[in-house]
Amino acid sequence: MSYFTWKDNGLTDDCASLEAMASRFEECAKLMRRMSDEGFKLKKHLKANRIIHKDSHIFEKWGFINEGMPHRQLTLMPEEKI
Repeated sequence: MSYFTWKDNGLTDDCASLEAMASRFEECAKLMRRMSDEGFKLKKHLKANRIIHKDSHIFEKWGFINEGMPHRQLTLMPEEKI
């Protein structure tokens, strides 16, 4: 399963006003709703929140980088019959 770790550090670091912070949170909420609609899920792992998706093609389509173990990222190619 493809996943990346969700970190909200710095989400508001560069905001100069409460209005700017509110806009940033609203943008983030819209993105999370779109991701949920596409089948992404939140999974707690130790002290981290991971965003996961069962379909690696959709995960890649969104441009996310899979943080899973390298052996779990491999796509097996079918053998060609000669």
